[in-house]
Amino acid sequence: MIGGSINQTTMLHQIGLALGSEVACAYSPYYTDGYLEALNRLGFLNFTVAGHGGQFRRKTTAYLRDQGLPVDEGGQRDDYDLVVTGSDLIIQRNIRNKPIVLVQEGMTDPENLAYHLVRHLGLPRWIASTSTTGLSLAYRKFCVASEGYRDFFLAKGIPSDRLVVTGIPNFDDCQQLLANDHPDSGYVLVATSDARETLKFDSRKRFLLWAREKVAGRRAVFKLHPNEHAERATREIHAVFPGAQVTQVGKTDHMIANCSALITQFSTVVYVGLALGKECHSYYDIEQLRRMTPMQNGGTSAERIAEVCRTLLADHAEQSAAERWRRVAS
Repeated sequence: MIGGSINQTTMLHQIGLALGSEVACAYSPYYTDGYLEALNRLGFLNFTVAGHGGQFRRKTTAYLRDQGLPVDEGGQRDDYDLVVTGSDLIIQRNIRNKPIVLVQEGMTDPENLAYHLVRHLGLPRWIASTSTTGLSLAYRKFCVASEGYRDFFLAKGIPSDRLVVTGIPNFDDCQQLLANDHPDSGYVLVATSDARETLKFDSRKRFLLWAREKVAGRRAVFKLHPNEHAERATREIHAVFPGAQVTQVGKTDHMIANCSALITQFSTVVYVGLALGKECHSYYDIEQLRRMTPMQNGGTSAERIAEVCRTLLADHAEQSAAERWRRVAS
């Protein structure tokens, strides 16, 4: 189980729990090899989920430790029968000959110039970030959030037999979020992004002016992304929204459940708002997002993905037995 962000790691943990005692699961933070590992050791990747010294790695490592999960960093300890990963931007060398299940984490980045350069020039997928999710075709199955996302990935050229609509953990039972203890309600929630902290272009002033139009005089509450530079972001927000409440703590999902409207840029959290029937605003087309909203299956996505894993494990066991028989026969 190769995690990355906390969202990816908790998803994979749920899948591991759904597999139960029938499968021995080990967990690893996202990792690199080759020239990327050399860059990683020099600290150049700390802004990514793979960075040895970055906050993504620290949070994932802390989660795995606190949950008491078996950890095998880089998958070096055993010869695994199956790999489940939350990202195929890098296909690490030691998993390239393994059956892989790719699990969609959430919303992908826009298809910008970097995306088209990757597609047409064969550049490494990680250059274009999550917009190239699924393009490796190194996996046996890609578990996606909804029928809308199946169509989305089909349009990118991913074969239909690789795609399985399972829903995705963390976004498949939004109704249960309505029962929460968040003390406030009735506000317009503006959820900002960490685009600048992950070296993507982002005009914060443009976003704030656009958000002010959508807020339209209502009471606004700002929820900063956990990775953001809080002092800088707060200063920028108060220049456009004097006196507005700005916080970097608290459960974003519960804040969405209690809001009257939600404003985001390119964030998966917009799907929580859409699933709960909230007024939502995004840089993406809202009607397209409605079609792509993760299926609400009562929190059973992890079990659905586990079934995909069981099928591949059974196939792998059958192929291994056949190979052993061929060696004996020869």
